[in-house]
Amino acid sequence: MTIRFDDNGLVPAIVQDARTKEVLTLAYMNEESLEKTKQTGETWFYSRSRQELWHKGATSGNTQRVMSITADCDQDTLVVSVIPNGPACHTGARSCFNETVVENEKVASVEAITRLEQVIKTRFVEKPDGAYTTYLFEKGVDKIGKKIGEEATEVVIAAKNNDAEELSMEAADLIYHLMVMLENQKVPFANVLEILEQRASK
Repeated sequence: MTIRFDDNGLVPAIVQDARTKEVLTLAYMNEESLEKTKQTGETWFYSRSRQELWHKGATSGNTQRVMSITADCDQDTLVVSVIPNGPACHTGARSCFNETVVENEKVASVEAITRLEQVIKTRFVEKPDGAYTTYLFEKGVDKIGKKIGEEATEVVIAAKNNDAEELSMEAADLIYHLMVMLENQKVPFANVLEILEQRASK
């Protein structure tokens, strides 16, 4: 495969979270930065404003571990799938794409899991007074485990009642409490996703 760089020797690189598929940023690579990315397993780009190579996270520590690089059908645009080690945007935001231009309809996505996990992590560290998640962390594994059992039972009851709305709500409650347990035990949700991916490929 021959990557088609433009007249300035650049190719746009769309950086995407390998787990959530969220688009994190759009940057540019030249031949040298693409090679460095391949060799190091972390993203390197070419800055058009500074006219120099830059290693994402070299200063901030917010590196991006490269899982795959895919070219489009014309071989003039790349999608770089990464595991981010922190925010992608220089503003501190997870993604550079935060400004809504048009939104005709809100669509739920797996990104909700990522956002929920971050909220739970913040609750674990800050433990704000009056927050239900704080209460669960303070009570510990026994209380969290009891809630998981209760919610699992309610999921079964909703299913037996053939109530789709109730089942959806109870399933959401179950997933939330499960994620609280994972954070309490310091098990990243990514570990669960990796096991599911392994099972799906069999």
